[in-house]
Amino acid sequence: MAESANLETHGLESPSCESTQKYPAVIQGGMGAGVSDWRLAKAVAQTGQMGVVSGTAIDLILARRLQDGDPGGHMRRALDRFPVPEIAGRVRKRYFIPGGKREEAPYKPIPRYCIKPKQSLLELTVAANFAEVWLAKEGHHGLVGVNLLEKIQLPNLASLYGAMLAGVDFVLMGAGIPREIPGALDRLARHEAAAIRIHVADAPKDECFQMRFDPRSLIPDELPSLRRPEFLAVVSSVTLALTLMKKATGKVDGFIVEGAAAGGHNAPPRGPLQLLESGEPCYGPKDTVDLSRIRELGLPFWVAGSCADPATLRKMKAEGAQGVQAGTLFAFCEESGLAEEVKQAVCEKAARGEAEVFTDPFASPTRFPFKIVRLEGTVSEPETYEERPRMCDLGYLQEIYRREDGTLGHRCAAEPVADYLKKGGAREDTEGRKCLCNGLLSNIGLSQVRKSGYREKPLVTSGSDVNEIVRFLPDGKTSYSAREVIGYLLDEE
Repeated sequence: MAESANLETHGLESPSCESTQKYPAVIQGGMGAGVSDWRLAKAVAQTGQMGVVSGTAIDLILARRLQDGDPGGHMRRALDRFPVPEIAGRVRKRYFIPGGKREEAPYKPIPRYCIKPKQSLLELTVAANFAEVWLAKEGHHGLVGVNLLEKIQLPNLASLYGAMLAGVDFVLMGAGIPREIPGALDRLARHEAAAIRIHVADAPKDECFQMRFDPRSLIPDELPSLRRPEFLAVVSSVTLALTLMKKATGKVDGFIVEGAAAGGHNAPPRGPLQLLESGEPCYGPKDTVDLSRIRELGLPFWVAGSCADPATLRKMKAEGAQGVQAGTLFAFCEESGLAEEVKQAVCEKAARGEAEVFTDPFASPTRFPFKIVRLEGTVSEPETYEERPRMCDLGYLQEIYRREDGTLGHRCAAEPVADYLKKGGAREDTEGRKCLCNGLLSNIGLSQVRKSGYREKPLVTSGSDVNEIVRFLPDGKTSYSAREVIGYLLDEE
């Protein structure tokens, strides 16, 4: 491989270099897929608070942006700064279409992850995370984090490495117990191979499967050590926070304590699942985190889930928190990655006080409750959902399972029922499951078009406080900025 270039990127510096910036009062939520994109993260970071990009499906998002002709040239500008020009060149050659694909033409697929992924997929994942973080950090010295999900394990090591090459300041991770991620960050900062244990259904407890990633397979040249980002674990209980402090493979630097009102996936209620009359999960006192016990752990923490107002921010600080993480208010602002028609539809409903969020206990193939905004023309509505051909062609939320012969397979509770049953899945697990992957890509204007002519429809998620965005829309105003959100939260005139 030719000599690596562009080593002056944000992440490449001496190992003794440490960030001197203080912890912010506001962390912008890492909303996937592509809602928390580089524009939003950059806008928030430039205010002195922490901007966060979502790493969920960012490999596919980069590929589709390039196939749309890369409006504005931002993806190509970031790829031009990637440390290995040959990798960036291969990504561009595979996916970039000058002027963009025809609107009715389908997007070219990317390879799907397995425990031994294709080299081209690893290259795309590293480059995509690099590009998103690099763009978010371009032209300022504010803090930028990347949000990943423990539930989507297979791309995580490559995603982390790509973000670190661009100098990401923080890694935020929840939706599971990310016990091995802190140690992986230590190794990746030295460009060393890292491995994480993969959760495999139907496997004996004593059988271990690992996902390995070796940076030297991509960048074999000698590079300075990377700055190791701080690791913030997203937790929903004191027990989980304690477990991570005691058993994580490296340093946990802080916590985001997330309540059930937060958007996207929520932690299931403690104990047997009970449903309210509305059909939503019943959360009780056991699901409320004792912040005094979190404070006693001695690490910085932020609180998330309907905490995005100045009074609550002051209250959380009084209880020992650094501040709050806010998602919903940013999700519908001008800089977010949501398609304009989606933003406008939600803003119009919120202006009338009619935006409705339903915590669906069954929609997600992960079996975690998932918040859905009820919106006409989206698969939140039964008639729109029934029109969609049932399929799983992206696979980010697939479950890995062990076949009887010891090999690994992939199944998704949102795929065709007959296919799921053939793979050993239970019929009851398929009831009510929706394809989140395609819906979330449609939210940001990257809908796949099927050979039949069917175009994938959005599936919008939000926190329970979605109607609060009306405060930014007085007197017929139809949009608002991320800076306005920060000004409101910090109670600035």
